[in-house]
Amino acid sequence: MTSAVSFPLTTREGWLQFVDDGPAEPKLLGDAELGLLAAAGHLAYDQDRLDYHSRLIVVATPVIRQVYATGRRLVLLNRHQVSARRGLIVTGAAGTGKTTAVTQLGRNHELLLRSRLGQQAAGERVPVVYVTVPPSATPKMLASEFARFAGLPANPRQNQAEITNAVCDVMSRLRVDLVLIDEIHNLNLATRVGADASDQLKYLAERIPATFIYAGVDVEGTGLLAGTRGRQIAGRFGVITCQAFAYGTTPQRQEWHALIATLEQSLRLHRHPPGQLLKLAGYLHERTDGMIGSLSHLIRGAAVDAILDGTEKITRQALDRIGIDHAAEAVRARRKNPRNRHDPFA
Repeated sequence: MTSAVSFPLTTREGWLQFVDDGPAEPKLLGDAELGLLAAAGHLAYDQDRLDYHSRLIVVATPVIRQVYATGRRLVLLNRHQVSARRGLIVTGAAGTGKTTAVTQLGRNHELLLRSRLGQQAAGERVPVVYVTVPPSATPKMLASEFARFAGLPANPRQNQAEITNAVCDVMSRLRVDLVLIDEIHNLNLATRVGADASDQLKYLAERIPATFIYAGVDVEGTGLLAGTRGRQIAGRFGVITCQAFAYGTTPQRQEWHALIATLEQSLRLHRHPPGQLLKLAGYLHERTDGMIGSLSHLIRGAAVDAILDGTEKITRQALDRIGIDHAAEAVRARRKNPRNRHDPFA
């Protein structure tokens, strides 16, 4: 049985757990094998499947493939750059898979390094750093996030410059290749504190010889790429925009169907008819508005319910009972009642 995650992803321990702890695919037992299990064994078997469906697989969507290919290329191109290293911004609406894309890039990079160098040699390095930008982040807060990931001892008496220097020295010694900075939209360049925090990131990117990847909600609208500071970022960072899956054209529907089919093939339920979810592809798009985060939550929730209630299959009725995020449900409601779209009192 897979152990529960005990460290946040923004620590080295948590990151290593994420890299090492992919969802193990449990074997689906036949009726005869199930009949031989004692009560405790049956409970453990179901618990393994519940744990598996609570995470399910990460589908290599076009955006995940694009982020990986671009990030891999940037790491190689930046390897011998002394300064002005290029970076990447992954942006888009909430629920479009930004965090999944950048964390999968980091995970694959670390696994590739282990394969190339061997487990022992790779273990002497910290190739990937993952941090999030706190709300109303100050330069000292940002430096402290890096220090926490690196496991540097916290000392409230240290000033910003001392923490920053310690972080840069450690990161350089540990040969960091890739720095993933999530929730970048929390930086508000319209404020003095936000502008200073942006300058801190630029300074860290100059001092740490690594490729920096930012991820955040609708980054273009936050002002991060505007003004003098923004133009500096825009001049060094490419942008990949994560979007909801469309469903209007034949190629778009084929792409959505391929995503549904991949998720369905990963299910480990005893009485789920093959192709049942694919028949509901249109309904699933309507429910989720093409948002992969909403789709994942919906299917995982229905699979968990199917094990708990013993039905062992996902039906339209079962999916109807699963509540998802407010944004997707609101879009669905507007589609059902188009006359309410512009009149809140209709």
